[in-house]
Amino acid sequence: MLHLPFPVRDANAGGGSDPLGNLPEWDLSDLYTADDAPELKRDLEWLEEACAEFAADYEGKLADLDAAGLLECVLRNEKINAIAGRIMSYAGLRYYQLTTDSERAKFMSDAQEAITNYTTPLVFFTLELNRIDDDVLAAHFAENTDLSRYEPVFRRIRAMKPYQLSDELERFMHDLGMVGDAWERLFDETIAGLTFDVDGEELNIEGTLNLLTEQDRAKREAASRELARVFADNIKTFARVHNTQAKEKEIIDRWRGMPSPQTGRHLSNDVEPEVVEALREAVVAAYPKLSHRYYELKRKWLGLDVMQVWDRNAPLPMEDTRTVAWPEAEKMVMDAYSAFDPRMGDLAAPFFSKGWIDAEVKPGKAPGAFAHPTVTDVHPYVMLNYLGKPRDVMTLAHELGHGVHQVLAAEQGEMLSSTPLTLAETASVFGEMLTFRKMLDKAETKEQRKVLLAGKVEDMINTVVRQIAFYDFECKLHAARATGELTPDDINALWMSVQAESLGPAFEYMEGYETFWAYIPHFVHSPFYVYAYAFGDGLVNALYSVYADGKEGFEDLYFDMLRAGGSKHHKELLAPFGLDASDPTFWDKGLSMISGFIDELEAMED
Repeated sequence: MLHLPFPVRDANAGGGSDPLGNLPEWDLSDLYTADDAPELKRDLEWLEEACAEFAADYEGKLADLDAAGLLECVLRNEKINAIAGRIMSYAGLRYYQLTTDSERAKFMSDAQEAITNYTTPLVFFTLELNRIDDDVLAAHFAENTDLSRYEPVFRRIRAMKPYQLSDELERFMHDLGMVGDAWERLFDETIAGLTFDVDGEELNIEGTLNLLTEQDRAKREAASRELARVFADNIKTFARVHNTQAKEKEIIDRWRGMPSPQTGRHLSNDVEPEVVEALREAVVAAYPKLSHRYYELKRKWLGLDVMQVWDRNAPLPMEDTRTVAWPEAEKMVMDAYSAFDPRMGDLAAPFFSKGWIDAEVKPGKAPGAFAHPTVTDVHPYVMLNYLGKPRDVMTLAHELGHGVHQVLAAEQGEMLSSTPLTLAETASVFGEMLTFRKMLDKAETKEQRKVLLAGKVEDMINTVVRQIAFYDFECKLHAARATGELTPDDINALWMSVQAESLGPAFEYMEGYETFWAYIPHFVHSPFYVYAYAFGDGLVNALYSVYADGKEGFEDLYFDMLRAGGSKHHKELLAPFGLDASDPTFWDKGLSMISGFIDELEAMED
C-alpha cells in the first residue's frame, strides 16, 4: 500500500498572514492539473491494465527468470510504483491543503481504494522474490550489473522473509490496510476540525500551539488550558484511535512472528535494534546534563520558582519578538545554503519560485510541516504553517533540506531513491545547523548570541530528548495494549511517566497536561517513527563536527551521501567521514555538541 509521509517534524508552526509578506502556495499541476484531468484518468486506466498484465506475466514464474528477465520484471514493477505514487501524491497533497473538505477526502479515499484493488494481485512479487535461493540471486547480480544496482532493494525485501505469511494471507493484509487508513483519516479530520477559544479568539490547533511560544505568559497559560480542555472533550475519540491502531499492529505482528512491536520499524529503517537501543540509552542517560540542566537555566532566566508546561517553549525575556517576514526568511535560509556550497543554493531556489512550497496557515490545512518527495520524475513539495517566528525559519531550513535531499536522491530512480527514516533527517537537520551557524556568526551582542544558542538548544532538546521520550511512551503504550484495552486514564498515565523523567525537576504539570499525547500525528500514522529524529540529529552533529574540523572534500562527500538515497546502508554512507553509528560512543559525539552549547550558556551567567 502507498502511504504519504506525515509531518516530518514535530514543529509548532501556526495561523495568520498579512505582515508575513506574500506566502507561497502549491502549484500541483506538475502532478496533475485537476482531479478530473484526462491525464489522471489515463494513468488510472494504465495502472489497472499494467498490474493485471504484470500478474499474468510473472506470478509463479519469478524463480525461473534469468538475470535479464528479472531486471525487466523489476523495471516494470518500478514503473507501476511511479504511476501509483504520482496519483497518490496528488490526492494526498490536495487533501492536506484542506482536510475538512469532504470532496477532497473522498477523492483521496477513492484513489487509494482503486490503487489497492489494482495492486493486490502484485502481492506475490515480494513473496516470490523471498523464495528465490540466495545463491541464484547472487549469480544473477554477478551476471547483470543493471540488476545488481537493485541489490539493496532485494536485501531490504528479504529482511522481511522470516516474517512472511502465506500468499493468500498477504493479499488479505494488503486489502485490509484500507481499514487502518480510515482510522488515520479520522484522526486527521478530528485534529483539523478542532476549534479553540483563547481570550475570545477562535483558533485552529496550529494557531493555538503557536501561542505556546508567545512572550505573554498569561497568553501561553490560556492556550495550554484551552488545549487541555478541548483534548479532554475529544479524548475518547483519540483513545479509540490509539487502541485500534495499536491492536491492529499487535495482531499483524503476532501473525508475522515479529519479536517486538518495534521490529517492523527497525526493518523499514534498515537499522539494527541494538543501534537504536544504544541511541536510546545514551539519550536517557544524558537527560540530567541536557534537558534537566538547560531547563534549570531557563527557570532562572524567566525568574520563576518552578516552570509550568506552558513555559517550556517560552521565548526568553530578552528575546526579540519581531516577526520574520517571508522574504527575509527565504534570504536567511538561501544565504546559509549557498555559503555552504553554491550547488545547494541552486537546488533550493526552485522551491521558492515554482510553487513547490505551501506556507500559509489556513483553516482545515493539515498541521505541522513536511516535505513529500512525490515521484522521481516530478519534484518534492514542502508544506509549512508559517507564522514568522524564528523557529518557523528553522522549520523552513529543515524542510528545505529534505527537499534538496529528495531532489538529489531522485537520480537513483523510484525503488532506490527513498531513504530510511533514520537517514531521511540528515539533510534537513544539517540545513538547520547551517542556518543556525550563519545566524550565530552574525550575532552582534552577547545577548543575541545567548538567545540564538538557547533557541538551538531548545530545538535540539525537542528533537532528541523529547522524541526519545515519545519513543518510550510508544513502547509503553504498545506493551500495555497487548494485555488489553486502554482507558484514556491509562494512556494519560503512560504519557506522564515519560514526561517528568525527560523534562526534569524544574517543571510542574498542570491538570490536563496528561492528555497532550493526543495531538501527536506520528503515533497514529507511523508508530515508532520518532526515534529517527534523535538518530538524525545525533548523526548530523557528528557529521558537522567533521565539517567544522575542515575535512578536505567534505562538500563533495556530503553531496555523494545525499545522492545515494536508499542505495546504501548507514555504515557505507558514514564510512567516508570516518563515522560509525554502530559504535556505542558515536552517539556521545552528537550529545556532547548539545552539552557544549549548554556549557557556553552557563558560562555566560558568570
